[in-house]
Amino acid sequence: MKRQIATQLSVFLANKPGTLADVCETLMKEGINIFAMTISDTVDHAVVRLICSDPRKALAVFEDRGVLVVDQQVLTLEVKNRPGSLARIARKLAEYDVNIEYAYCASGPSAKTGLVVIRISDIKKGLKALAS
Repeated sequence: MKRQIATQLSVFLANKPGTLADVCETLMKEGINIFAMTISDTVDHAVVRLICSDPRKALAVFEDRGVLVVDQQVLTLEVKNRPGSLARIARKLAEYDVNIEYAYCASGPSAKTGLVVIRISDIKKGLKALAS
């Protein structure tokens, strides 16, 4: 299992048609690739969490446009796409008393691997747990 610490950006946007298209087009124009993304919605705004190829540049792009953005450290894990992969990760973290605050993942049905993004209570302890 390949694992690494990544910078995730949480971008707070208006929850209306076209907003995500604008974000994606802006990143595209800057040559920034999106590797992972999840969106949570509320009544008046959406929180877009993303992992991208150049988080520092993306952070600057958002801030220059007056968009509220927060960066956080998360773990990204490339795991085998088979039953039990996520269960094993969650169990190892639990054994080291590391809490999973949230997670998102995806893979195609025929893909050999998938990407899991997790925000955990202690990154260093989490890395140690997953190395065991």
